Amino acid sequence: MRFFLSLIVAFLLTLPIAQAEDLTIERLVASPALSGASARGVQVSPDGKRVTFLQGRADNQDQQDLWEYNIADGVTRMLVNSSELVAEETLDEVELARRERMRIFASGIIEYQWSPKGDALLFPLGGDIYYLKLGETPRQLTATDATETDAKISPAGGFVSFIREQNLYVINLESGAEEAITSTGGGAISYGMADFAAQEEMYRNTGYWWSPDDRWIAFTRMDETEVKLVNRYEIGADGVTTVPQRYPFAGTPNAVVQLFVFDMKAGATSEIGLGANKDFYLARVNFAPDNTLAVQKQTRDQKRLDLIFVNPWTRNQEVILTEKSKTWVELHSDLTFTKDSSQFIWSSERSGFNHLYLYNRDGSLVRQLSGGITNVSATGRSGGGLRALVENGGRREIWYTGWRVDATENHVFRTSLGDGKTMQMSADGGWYGASVASSGDFYVETGQSPSRPPYTAIRDRDGALLSYIVENALDEGHPYGAFLDGHQPREFASFKVEDGTELFYQITKPTGFDASKKYPAVVFLYGGPGVGQQVRKVWSVDFQQLLARNGYVVFTMDNRGSPNRGRKFADVLYRNMGDYEVRDQVAGTELLKALPYVDADNVGIHGWSYGGYMTLMSLLKSPDTWKAGIAGAPVTNWRLYDTHYTERYMADPNDGDGKYEASSPVTYADRLSDELLIVHGMADDNVFFDNTVQMIDALQKAGKSFDLMTYPGKRHRITGEAQQAHMYHMYKDFFERHLKGQ
Repeated sequence: MRFFLSLIVAFLLTLPIAQAEDLTIERLVASPALSGASARGVQVSPDGKRVTFLQGRADNQDQQDLWEYNIADGVTRMLVNSSELVAEETLDEVELARRERMRIFASGIIEYQWSPKGDALLFPLGGDIYYLKLGETPRQLTATDATETDAKISPAGGFVSFIREQNLYVINLESGAEEAITSTGGGAISYGMADFAAQEEMYRNTGYWWSPDDRWIAFTRMDETEVKLVNRYEIGADGVTTVPQRYPFAGTPNAVVQLFVFDMKAGATSEIGLGANKDFYLARVNFAPDNTLAVQKQTRDQKRLDLIFVNPWTRNQEVILTEKSKTWVELHSDLTFTKDSSQFIWSSERSGFNHLYLYNRDGSLVRQLSGGITNVSATGRSGGGLRALVENGGRREIWYTGWRVDATENHVFRTSLGDGKTMQMSADGGWYGASVASSGDFYVETGQSPSRPPYTAIRDRDGALLSYIVENALDEGHPYGAFLDGHQPREFASFKVEDGTELFYQITKPTGFDASKKYPAVVFLYGGPGVGQQVRKVWSVDFQQLLARNGYVVFTMDNRGSPNRGRKFADVLYRNMGDYEVRDQVAGTELLKALPYVDADNVGIHGWSYGGYMTLMSLLKSPDTWKAGIAGAPVTNWRLYDTHYTERYMADPNDGDGKYEASSPVTYADRLSDELLIVHGMADDNVFFDNTVQMIDALQKAGKSFDLMTYPGKRHRITGEAQQAHMYHMYKDFFERHLKGQ
């Protein structure tokens, strides 16, 4: 018997052992997304009966359809199949640029809006506008050769508005009649639209606003005559397309923006005068519940922000409050009025960190609301930290996001406007957001952590789980299930630099980690202000994970100047880009190289956009720290970037004090001694390809060797599975050659 058992064991040992599937670059970029199904654009219907969201398809993660979760029956169903309505989208350059500014890279249904009663939805698709009455089929409101953009349902539900060929239109939903509010838009003149700087840097993606009762429409007239007109060359595989683009380079004129109001009842237009000096930024416009127009006006140097209340009937205006700074005033989207318009909530960094404050209508401060936490989430493309003001059934409370102890986490908080009591609604160790029902009875939590992919759940007002909308459990059926055994987790820690500032970092060890061995390492970085926080407790399956699976230590750190850490942390950037950020990345890399399992002679670095800039500045200003680097879509001359972003941090380039030259990697081209690869999309309309051309020229004049890869027809983000796979293979080969000698 023992003999036969031995034979069986010997036979079993010859069989292949089931192992976790290898994660390839091709699978990394393919559909379905390895992070699983996700709900985007989550909204609670005004009547609180449904939760709607956009979701990509299993066979094409970027093709989005409109879905609902019905709270009464607990059923999730598709409301609109985008491809059934429009087989193939054709969009004009205006809409393509608008989506680029909004970082929308999906197709199909990319945005939608509820009617005020919660009985209908509005969405754009294929350049036209559709109106879906619940229980019916979608009704196509426009059918023109032009692309209609920025569609909205008016707050009282009587109209749909949109932009067509640089003019503002409305459709009466009852009669179906279409009316042009403006008609002289064209060329350098646009109505109801946001200019490049407003969209890209101010997160103002619209140029018109409805009053709550549908009586008024406030809208902009934008004159770009003085904005520099450049020919941007979209170099594609099929040839070169010349695209004329108005681009406000740092130190050059901006668009002149005027504000008007149109009286829907009287059919009359009046201008809201905002002063004789036209060189300012129209940052935000809102209507209060009583139809008062709230205008946020920022000076060109961005050191002053005024909140102005305007009476639309008389056009009389009053500056209610002013924010000032010696460096710059951050914009926000947190202004929210109480139902009776007697008070409003405002966001400010005046204490050194971002907080929410309650003001009386006359601008007198009542108190700070966000007590007990360190920092309210700063405004970005997500819309700011304030998620809801609830005034219902005796409740008066705010819901917002931010962090209390650890800046690597983002939590949902609820604070009573009565006793000021604050409650953290989300669990420690992750990154969370919320969409709150107007009643305050429940909220939709969007959450994730380093060990859990993004999910969407409904919770009651005390945080108890009611149901999942998208659970996205990491089980055998999950897209990442076959690769889960080989997943390399990230570890989080911090250290202090010379002035005592704490810097957070994350590190991923390689597959089959052996502490007695030495591994090459790659530093991934962004390093810039505004939206650049990288060290966050979120789920991530990306190229960094693939490198870790291929024998690399992966390291990421947020240097001084990065967002979400307060003004002192950010202000070191002012007029000094590429200095403290590089110092901190050097310190972080030296910490990395000192680890006993890191091969200190073989450390690489990579970043994109500001991270591409940082890669160049780091290699050139500290050439002995890294061995090889990949700079993606880098800014190389801040004079080639836009006014609002660049002047916020670097002031006017016409001052002639050499600050711009000191912050340019072109200045240090002759210092290159490490291996360098530059990557750029040849149709980039954000960081123009001219930046890379100037860097190439400087490196060639300095006699330096480097590698270059360009992507025809691609903008600031390299899209397309084939191109992404090509890029990642190139990255991997580059690091294999220079950090592993293979």
